[in-house]
Amino acid sequence: MIFKRRPHTFIRLRNGGFTLIEVLIALTIIAISLGALMSASGNQAYQTGYLKQKTLAHWVAMNEMTQLQLEEEWPALGESKGSSEMAGAEWFWLRTVKETQDDNARGVELEVFADKNHKQNLTRLIGYVNR
Repeated sequence: MIFKRRPHTFIRLRNGGFTLIEVLIALTIIAISLGALMSASGNQAYQTGYLKQKTLAHWVAMNEMTQLQLEEEWPALGESKGSSEMAGAEWFWLRTVKETQDDNARGVELEVFADKNHKQNLTRLIGYVNR
């Protein structure tokens, strides 16, 4: 059997590997996916820390409200500021006591902040104190 070569015929051989363009496209897709994954992970870590702060701030507000209810002294009307320690951190609160229609009850609004300047409000609790 004799094979003849045709003068203008090109034979394309394929090894079964990837071309450079295919590899670059795959790397681009992987890079974009990893970037999105890192962004989502960072956002989740931030949200977890924020929820922890909000939970602790709410506990501080509940403790302050409970302390007011346990005290025998009637809370004075108006605003007062203070701080409490919980979970190794200092929390700053602003308490506003208002009159109600009932002479034996006062409305109390507690706001808890993470900073001393009262700029980052984490929670607000509204409750009542009875005589």
